Amino acid sequence: MKLFRLRGGVHPESCKELAADRAIRILPMPERLYVPLLQHVGATANPIVHVGDKVLKGQLIGSSQGIISAPVHAPTSGTIIAIGDFPAAHPSGLTAPTITIEADGEDRWMESEEVADPFLLSPDEISKRVGAAGIVGMGGATFPSAVKLNLSRKNNVHTLIINGGECEPYITCDDRLMREHAASIIEGVRLIRYAVGAVDVMVGIEENKPAALLAMRAAAKDTEVKVIAVPAMYPMGWDKQMIKALTGLEVPADGRTADIGVLVHNVATAYAVRDAVRFGRPLVSRMVTVSGGSVVEPGNLEVPIGTLVENLFQFCGGFRDKPARLVLGGPMMGIQLATAAVPIVKGSSGVLALTSSEIGNVQPSPCIRCSSCVRACPVGLLPLDLAAHIRAGDSNASVALGLKDCIACGCCSFVCPSHIPLVHYFNFAKGELMEHERIKLKQEATKKLAEARNERIARIERERAEAAAKRKAAREAKERAAKEAAAKVATETV
Repeated sequence: MKLFRLRGGVHPESCKELAADRAIRILPMPERLYVPLLQHVGATANPIVHVGDKVLKGQLIGSSQGIISAPVHAPTSGTIIAIGDFPAAHPSGLTAPTITIEADGEDRWMESEEVADPFLLSPDEISKRVGAAGIVGMGGATFPSAVKLNLSRKNNVHTLIINGGECEPYITCDDRLMREHAASIIEGVRLIRYAVGAVDVMVGIEENKPAALLAMRAAAKDTEVKVIAVPAMYPMGWDKQMIKALTGLEVPADGRTADIGVLVHNVATAYAVRDAVRFGRPLVSRMVTVSGGSVVEPGNLEVPIGTLVENLFQFCGGFRDKPARLVLGGPMMGIQLATAAVPIVKGSSGVLALTSSEIGNVQPSPCIRCSSCVRACPVGLLPLDLAAHIRAGDSNASVALGLKDCIACGCCSFVCPSHIPLVHYFNFAKGELMEHERIKLKQEATKKLAEARNERIARIERERAEAAAKRKAAREAKERAAKEAAAKVATETV
């Protein structure tokens, strides 16, 4: 199949050999699981259990709130021992509402309805099952999958693309998933295709994953699914990059993939969809890569949602030496962790313990105007000019140059010979703009409240004036009637 030329991109050292050839292992159930109620884009789930309640594996413990939200389920059987704030997987170390479950060691599933032939279900029923299972984009975006299915059906999506790019260095969980569970993934892909009514179905896998390509092609044989090798480059895992490579179509700025008739899902999401639709099992675990130079035995694990990161490192033999940095996700777009005592969530693809030689602490120097960042940017931006405006305190000018289109992939920072932390500038400016937007919205809301108050006072005064006028008119009418009656009586007496 013809592939289309891509803009920008880089080729960082993959470091995937640390874990790629290690089969998926099941992590032993921890004594306690810390399940955040916000593991998705949208509104936080609402807890529907109480401290002391007994729960079964797969039982609903947090219901979705609003259209953009996702429910949360118990990853094992046990007892609810706490509902409250717990440190979240975020560089700030801030807390998030969390349900803590003490495992009973039985790992007993609640009863679920298995469907012999899920293709006999209606598309609406498939979407409902996906939504009820709490499935979100497992490539890291964590957007509720059922919402995407429904929107795609309404927008008459014609092409379904399953993203098997996994371009981040070190991360190999999707690679192993495709090698070991290809048939289940393909069934999930076909269910998604059926649910949205797509005509064309393509699975894009980087060409540096030959075993995954072989397994997926064998599983897709005699189906409508095409498995295609795409160039191994970063950020091929970005949905817009994958769409461009496979179809030649470009998603407009500030637009969605559905605007051009395309739906993109991750391979792990397709695997979860199959489990939800065929077996009625919600999303309570995921594959996670544990890697980095400090890890004794890197590998890929199936991990219950809510497991602390430190449990994964312990199962993999601990550390050879103290890591210089802990990262949730990949080294390019992942987040630095202040502690390993934070839980794995639905969007966690990997945890890394990197050595000082792997992170490279090089001090930045002045820009030499080499334009390497311009050539590397997959979006076609001018990172050096963006950073210059931000340093000068002119964030509005950076917006005019396309700041909001930046995906924070880190390609510009990676290739910069001066080691300028360009992405940090962009993230700072985005945060500053968001704060300005919040202030603006607050001011507008305050203005509306003041206008509503003034309108209310004016209405009350107007109503009072009208009531007074009516009373006066009634009084005057009464007085006139009295005078007229008196005059009439006087006339009749004469």
